Amino acid sequence: MEAIILMLITFLGYIVAYHTYGRFLSRKIFRLTPTGKVPSQEQEDGVDFIPTKKGIIFGHHYTSIAGTGPIVGPAIGIIWGWVPALIWIFLGSIFMGAVHDFGSLVISLRNRGESISEVAAKYINPRVRYISFLVIFIELLIVIAVFGVIIAIIFKMFPQSVFPIWCEIPIALALGWFIYSRRANVIISTILAVTIMYFTVVLGHFLPLDLPDLGTIPATGIWTIILLLYAYIASTLPVNRLLQPRDYINAWQLFFAMSLLILGVLFSGFNGSLEIVAPAYNKAHTGAPPIWPFLFITIACGACSGFHALVSSGTTSKQISAEPDAQFVGYGSMLMEAALATLVIVAVAAGIGLAYQTADGAILKGTAAWSRHYATWSASQGLASKINAVVIGSANMLQSILIPKFLGIIIIGVFVASFAGTTLDTATRIQRYVITELFRDIKLTKLTNRFITTAFAVGTAAALAFATGANGMGALTLWPMFGAVNQLLAALALLILSIYLKKKHNGYAYLTAAIPCIVLLVITVWAVILNEISFIGKHQILLSVINGSVLILSLWMVGEGIFSIVKPAVKHKPAAGI
Repeated sequence: MEAIILMLITFLGYIVAYHTYGRFLSRKIFRLTPTGKVPSQEQEDGVDFIPTKKGIIFGHHYTSIAGTGPIVGPAIGIIWGWVPALIWIFLGSIFMGAVHDFGSLVISLRNRGESISEVAAKYINPRVRYISFLVIFIELLIVIAVFGVIIAIIFKMFPQSVFPIWCEIPIALALGWFIYSRRANVIISTILAVTIMYFTVVLGHFLPLDLPDLGTIPATGIWTIILLLYAYIASTLPVNRLLQPRDYINAWQLFFAMSLLILGVLFSGFNGSLEIVAPAYNKAHTGAPPIWPFLFITIACGACSGFHALVSSGTTSKQISAEPDAQFVGYGSMLMEAALATLVIVAVAAGIGLAYQTADGAILKGTAAWSRHYATWSASQGLASKINAVVIGSANMLQSILIPKFLGIIIIGVFVASFAGTTLDTATRIQRYVITELFRDIKLTKLTNRFITTAFAVGTAAALAFATGANGMGALTLWPMFGAVNQLLAALALLILSIYLKKKHNGYAYLTAAIPCIVLLVITVWAVILNEISFIGKHQILLSVINGSVLILSLWMVGEGIFSIVKPAVKHKPAAGI
């Protein structure tokens, strides 16, 4: 019963927050108005800038920011206990993450749909443009390269998910054509598309696809190549042809999966079989880093994530059709992601205790099941371990509503792989925007063609992915620094938002962003410094150089931002004779 109470109270809190603090930000802080000009209307080009209904753009934005983040982050962060993990998700999403996402979307909307780098140049100084570009480029480079291999690993873990995942592409293309070219009814088209998609999910059980190695190239390397080629195509097509409708379908897939999980929690909770078996606060973990500051960089998506600022100021700001939609899309989608992270906490804190099969075939239940999976930090840290914890816990709960475990595993496996795919193609498109803006700023206009810039984005990611061999896992070399760098980017986005509000509004409106900025900046700089000490101690030269460079660049940007606020205004002498 405690799992049910936990879920219901937090969900109610998210709803209340949206209608109170979210509305306050919308009306009093950002002062959104239906008459405000938006980039999708002023710069409509049929490729990137396309006015979109808020329900559709919500689906695209939500699945783009979510990815696997709110799934794997909480699944490892719970090792410190479910109470600190849930507190960070709940309070962080309401007062930090949603403010960060919403604010990044608004300032991009009011600056021609430009990225955070360009906005920083306008409100701080031109030097900051290049500093933020380097930080953003590194983050997106890692995301594109890593998520290619992440999806490849998921395909290896769940071969039943391969067929339905690739079937999403023709379904999405058909949905985009029907809605935009044939003006078909959105509701009917959505129901039909989602129904077909779930039919392919069932077929996936009977058509598992396990890609073999090709000569000296392992299956992960082959999948990485295929996925990067897909990302290139998806990122150069008009956004409403593939990327947007695919993300929209995935959003409905998530709503369906979340609804099933909620029913699973309710039914298994009411029949007395579902209990929280994870410790409220865990002091007995072996090998885990200290909870301060590492909980706050381990659980990013679901609470606050710098990648979200890139989506808000990247693809989403170019599709919002009216300013008031920004609250629903920016603030609302972050709270929906927090709801997903909450369900993940329930799955790995309680669902895993219903039944857990060990490597030797033994079935454990209750606290013994949780303790076996989370015995040590290294045992629970790998991608497969994180995903397995969520899949097993979720499938256990779905059995209470008569969904066979094999089908529950496929549903959750497809759901995880689909979200990873949306992150991959969205990140590639955003990287293309960022590179285009840089080439334009340095007067290399001949290189701003979308096919050239996308090739640059995919090519650099491929170089990183295959830097250590044919398995495509080269980007995993940089992955240990990603969490801290990602949260550092969130702090920088909040800094830019604080400066924007300080210069545009009187009073203390800027504190809604400045207070979260200071908190996140302290925590993440702390984490980056601890990582740097660790990398140097382990003689990990590449990690220490890149991590240290990002830290220096970020502190430089913070200094520039503070100076832009406190520097005295320049007083011009009156002309002679006046």
